[in-house]
Amino acid sequence: MIHSDTIVALSSGTLPSGVAVVRVSGPAARNVLEKLAGAVPPERRASLRRFRDRSDRTIDRGIAVFFPGPGSVTGEDLAEFHLHGGRAVVAAFLEAASAVESVRLAVAGEFTRRAFENGRIDLTEAEGLADLLAASTEAQRRMAVAQAGGALRAIYEDWMRDLMAARAMIEAAFDFSDEGDVDDDVAAGVDRQIARVADAMRSHLAKADRGEILREGFKVAIVGAPNAGKSSLLNALADREVAIVTEIPGTTRDVIEATLDLGGIPVRLSDTAGIRDTADRIEAMGIERARAVIDEADLILALVDPLAGPSALERLTGLLTHVKHPMMLAGQDQPGDETAASPLLPAAPVLTIRTKLDQAGRSGSPPAVDEDSGEPHYDLAISTQTGEGIAELVERIAAIAAAAVGDPDDVVPARTRHRELIGDALRLLELFLNEPETPAEVRAETLRRAGHRLGALTGQVGVEDLLEVIFSEFCIGK
Repeated sequence: MIHSDTIVALSSGTLPSGVAVVRVSGPAARNVLEKLAGAVPPERRASLRRFRDRSDRTIDRGIAVFFPGPGSVTGEDLAEFHLHGGRAVVAAFLEAASAVESVRLAVAGEFTRRAFENGRIDLTEAEGLADLLAASTEAQRRMAVAQAGGALRAIYEDWMRDLMAARAMIEAAFDFSDEGDVDDDVAAGVDRQIARVADAMRSHLAKADRGEILREGFKVAIVGAPNAGKSSLLNALADREVAIVTEIPGTTRDVIEATLDLGGIPVRLSDTAGIRDTADRIEAMGIERARAVIDEADLILALVDPLAGPSALERLTGLLTHVKHPMMLAGQDQPGDETAASPLLPAAPVLTIRTKLDQAGRSGSPPAVDEDSGEPHYDLAISTQTGEGIAELVERIAAIAAAAVGDPDDVVPARTRHRELIGDALRLLELFLNEPETPAEVRAETLRRAGHRLGALTGQVGVEDLLEVIFSEFCIGK
């Protein structure tokens, strides 16, 4: 795609900095080099230059590099200027560059969008680059690097080639069936080929939750009755005062979050309002928000104050009746188990935690079930005051999060858009396989529609309405 205008922006991040990199992309890039740096330097060679404004005043001395299109990152003529990273220096340079005819300041994501429009990257690679820029943990970085390097594109284009080949075989069967060199059974192996692609799609989709966890974070909901120690635990895990802690029940009215990096995995902790029956309208709103967090959680920490009596955990579980799905205990892998089928607890794994160990005058491992009271065994016992049990809790959370994510280097669908389009394509392939008696023309059209869905993944077809949304995720200058 040929753009008539040229864009300029700071590409190196927040100022001040040791070095600032300004990029110029478009047909006037050479002209900017000539006017500000005196001449166009040799292609792809760093050259020391004095940068001047239109009044011939020196802005700075630095490095200029020229990358001719289409062999540049954007597919256009591209100039890079390496300056000292002072705010005044960069402001003066941007003003001088944008004063050149047909040059304007870039908007967010415009450099990457031009790279996509000029065929330098596909849409999955652009999304991977956005995730790489946003990555805050090692696992996020590894997933984003693979996607930005074309790992997803390779998978999706393989599927598209298989569908195209199968469609060609079907069309050959009915387009040239009256010619002697075309066998009536030319499409005999198509079903097996499509079945293989469908199996690959199912396997890929099964990993979608892992990609979502890596992008959005492993969600941990801290729940319990008022004054069970939820806010104290959040502060202890975050190692800072995130939530207000008082002895007044119902202090927390909204969801308070903190994010930890555990083994390279982003873990989002949510402190929720104390769950109890209440006539306070504002507190009730907080409890409803707590239930929503519970329903979306990947792990639930159910906190119980030992001083609240032996039935405290039972009362807590009874108040969780409005969540949508049944519970699975942490480490449990039998969905048919009676506990997993309970309507009282959520779908995510649950760690039951006995709090205020220092006040209870206990130490060591969690207590066993009391034979008289029938009080359940707790997974952990902790004290946020002494720190007892906190390290073990962090290890348990990290292990459960790591198991949920799996191998960060595995190629997984990272976005809802990927999941929906692959799901659409898979449903079409299942329709193709389940109705073998359908006329060949209709079967070929079904494969064409499936291929169209896959083409939308890489940006080959039907994504114009998404481009503004996707590239707005980038910072200006990228």
